[in-house]
Amino acid sequence: MAKRIKSGLKRKRQNEVRRLRNRAVRTRVRNAVKALRQALTSGEAKTVKELLPRTVSVIDVGVRKGVFHKNTAARLKSRLTSQAAALLKGQAAHGA
Repeated sequence: MAKRIKSGLKRKRQNEVRRLRNRAVRTRVRNAVKALRQALTSGEAKTVKELLPRTVSVIDVGVRKGVFHKNTAARLKSRLTSQAAALLKGQAAHGA
């Protein structure tokens, strides 16, 4: 960008805004997934029931905003849901 071309400067500004916006969404998704995984490993069924729908919703927002590919989100949601189902099934069998 030695010549300071106007279109180049504008692209630079746009990229920076988009980078920050994407980073915020990515961080929100990571934190939600981290909280859910922590609840899964500690075996807190009640917390998992609360966090799973919220986490799925946050992941879907990431897809809508173009931060994640839909297949990546589907894979992540599938894995988290199956882990939650296994935990809840184990809790139900253990409690009965």
